[in-house]
Amino acid sequence: MEGDSTNLDAQIESLLNVEKQMRLASDVAGTRKAVIDIVELCYKAGAWKTLNDQIVLLSKRRGQLKQAITAMVQKAMEYIDLTPDMDTRIELIKTLGSVSAGKIYVEIERARLIKRLAKIKEEQGKIEEAADLMQEVAVETFGSMAKTEKIAFILEQVRLCLDRQDYVRAQILSRKISTRVFDADPSKEKKKPKEGDNIVQDAPAEIPSLLELKRIYYELMIRYYSHNNDYLEICRCYKAIYDIPAIKEDPAKWTPILRKICWYLVLAPCDPMQSSLLNSTLEDKNLSEIPNFRLLLKQLVTMEVIQWTSLWTFFKEEYENEKNLHGGALGDKAAEDLKLRVIEHVLLSLVNVYSIILLYICLLNLNSCFAQNILVVSKYYSRITLKRLASLLCLSLQRSIFQTW
Repeated sequence: MEGDSTNLDAQIESLLNVEKQMRLASDVAGTRKAVIDIVELCYKAGAWKTLNDQIVLLSKRRGQLKQAITAMVQKAMEYIDLTPDMDTRIELIKTLGSVSAGKIYVEIERARLIKRLAKIKEEQGKIEEAADLMQEVAVETFGSMAKTEKIAFILEQVRLCLDRQDYVRAQILSRKISTRVFDADPSKEKKKPKEGDNIVQDAPAEIPSLLELKRIYYELMIRYYSHNNDYLEICRCYKAIYDIPAIKEDPAKWTPILRKICWYLVLAPCDPMQSSLLNSTLEDKNLSEIPNFRLLLKQLVTMEVIQWTSLWTFFKEEYENEKNLHGGALGDKAAEDLKLRVIEHVLLSLVNVYSIILLYICLLNLNSCFAQNILVVSKYYSRITLKRLASLLCLSLQRSIFQTW
């Protein structure tokens, strides 16, 4: 072993002399080959500590060429998955990360190294450390990184923030991605670079396609909006996923998503956006494949009082079945909010003097002032007693609107 070590040192010393000659002569190809030969020599000898030491040494040599450092980092990155144990792997990643820090010409390599290190930290259960690592890098400023790789990196940043329930930072990071980018035609974007432009590198093979990234983006945004039960935004996210061609062509994929769209439309407060989505969804031909949900939406646009007990009896099984479908259960508050939406559908309907007073009291306590049911009652009643109103709301007189909120 001692002889092998001595032989390795001698070979490295010989290559270092060659590297020095090539570097001083500004021979890019020769310098690049010399540093790669040193990296390969250390790897083949299994000398991982020596490899780390040589990477640092070569990067600090006076007048070291950028092309040589880039080639050395890229070559060493090929050996990360070939390390004998996790400690050696982490040490190599950290060495390459320190060498590439602050060097624009290896900024993409550094971003990929940090992403790999963050993945290791996450697998070790260190979510906080993983999220902090990923936030060190602002890939949106990298001119030579492929668009899909940038988006994938930012989505990882968002996901880790959501995993540690840092919703404010998750929102800030998500805004770095313009949703218009998902609608771009990739075939029209490949243009020959002009002189002086950065040459955009191809994305690694494991980076998903743009449409797959669109799905991941909106699924993450559903997680974000779910934390404060923003039903309308959740619905819009599901609608965006539903419109992906690969989803819309497969009934097994679009059916559970269309169900979610219907549920969240019902849960969302009435406003122009909700009304627009509701009517466009009712025009969707696919809705005929799930007739129960067409019936559910029809009740919202029909000027008739909705009986909560009858509706819940009919849809309870469908509601509980959501936990077994794409996106999972609707949330702890959703059933309660669903009942509130049905009650609101009745309440916004009183128009005479007595009703206006009653409406005013209700509106002071309701989150949504455009709920639909109150419009329904106004179409059929000019005067109404509390007893009758409580009956329409499926409430006891003691829990009528004066006491419900």
